[in-house]
Amino acid sequence: MNGPADREGRPADPSGTPPSRTRSTALLDLGKQPGAEGATATTSPPPRRSARSRPALAAGLVLALVALGLTLVASLAVGSGDVPFADVLGTFLDPDAENKAQLIVGEVRIPRTLAGLLSGVALGLAGTVMQGVTRNPIADPSLLGINAGASLSVVFAISVLGLGASQQYLWFGFLGALIAALVVYGVGSLGREGATPVKLALAGAATTAVLTSLTTTMLLTDRQSYDQFRFWQIGALNTRSVEVLSEAAPFIVVGGLLALTLGSQLNALALGDDLARGFGQRVGLVRGVSAVAVVLLCGASTVVAGPIGFVGLAVPHIARLVTGPDYRWVLPYSMVLAPMLLLWADIVGRVVAQPGEVQVGVVTAALGCVPFIWLVRRRKLVEL
Repeated sequence: MNGPADREGRPADPSGTPPSRTRSTALLDLGKQPGAEGATATTSPPPRRSARSRPALAAGLVLALVALGLTLVASLAVGSGDVPFADVLGTFLDPDAENKAQLIVGEVRIPRTLAGLLSGVALGLAGTVMQGVTRNPIADPSLLGINAGASLSVVFAISVLGLGASQQYLWFGFLGALIAALVVYGVGSLGREGATPVKLALAGAATTAVLTSLTTTMLLTDRQSYDQFRFWQIGALNTRSVEVLSEAAPFIVVGGLLALTLGSQLNALALGDDLARGFGQRVGLVRGVSAVAVVLLCGASTVVAGPIGFVGLAVPHIARLVTGPDYRWVLPYSMVLAPMLLLWADIVGRVVAQPGEVQVGVVTAALGCVPFIWLVRRRKLVEL
């Protein structure tokens, strides 16, 4: 005697439990919904569920932008010598060449605030894209050797080749970032399993150690270069002029726009390469565009502020606590939160060591590691 059947006439399990559907089967059935005849299931991946509704996420992003604006004002006003808000405002509305406070704001704090803004945006987006493309929760420009490659190339261009114009050594920063990325990915791809997160992390750590030692050796053999780059090498916002910032800004803008367009593609890659291809994503092209965006962002950021670590690693995870895993929201949140973190670290460095200051790269490492370790232990890293 035949067993009972389900509503569609399929034989049921002898235990009476209806046939289970795997995640892959459910995803592939998306294109078979009523009214979808003639449409393919490969046009776009399903959005990854966010922790909050879209209006709430949009409101949160607006609040984050307001907080970023207040952070910019604080960066201009707070330091080893506080500047009244009236003088900060007067620098823009009623410049006075004889006002010492306005002189400090205009010639010192505006450039370093812009450097923090540009570098923060670049590092936040680069870290998010790298974590999405590699599906590696500890992917970061500093951990995977990209910042170290850009740093070595810039130091080589200036100290060895004698290039003094920012538009010249800026290209060396891009070249170094690209070569380092290729080396890390090539080494991490060796073996049957390909580029696994652990292998990429180990390859990045080894590459970073080698490139950093070469950069340090190059600086120690040239006293003039050492004096010029010793603070920049550990990450600093006060070592570059407005001219350098203006040269690097267009590349950060282009890289940032490329990164922001990758939200849906990164959501698809999170399901695995095979399912991403099933949804019509050209995985090779997505990875290529991602690589271009990361190289532009990391190369320009390193030229502006040096190889700053931790920001690109931690900020995407902080953003995911608010947005969930949907990269369409993680990317813009990271773009806003990263410069906030970097600028507040710079403010702390200026305040705690008056009348001197602690470089921002040291502060981000010292302050950032504690909440990040807490995040890992208490909440765990959000799975990618």
